[in-house]
Amino acid sequence: MFEESKRMESTDMKTEPAVQTQSRAARRSHGRVFLLAERCKGCRFCVEFCPRQVLAMSDRFNSKGYHIPMVIAEEQCTDCKMCELLCPEFAIYVVRIAGEEL
Repeated sequence: MFEESKRMESTDMKTEPAVQTQSRAARRSHGRVFLLAERCKGCRFCVEFCPRQVLAMSDRFNSKGYHIPMVIAEEQCTDCKMCELLCPEFAIYVVRIAGEEL
């Protein structure tokens, strides 16, 4: 037993300094929302299911007579693409904004 503890003491355990990384909030991705107004049929899925309330319905109409959503808080967009996934008409998409920090 004495032999084993001596052996453990003799092994050099080198420690390295902790690597400084950005906080999680600083690394959070952001997105820019684009709407193809002529494809939109005003179903409101993108507005209702956005977890950050980035979108709202506007008073504007497209050429087909549907109310279309508008971006009201783009800085809140986290690039989750929920609106893009839920849109039945593929009328909305999100592009990740690279290189920006909070």
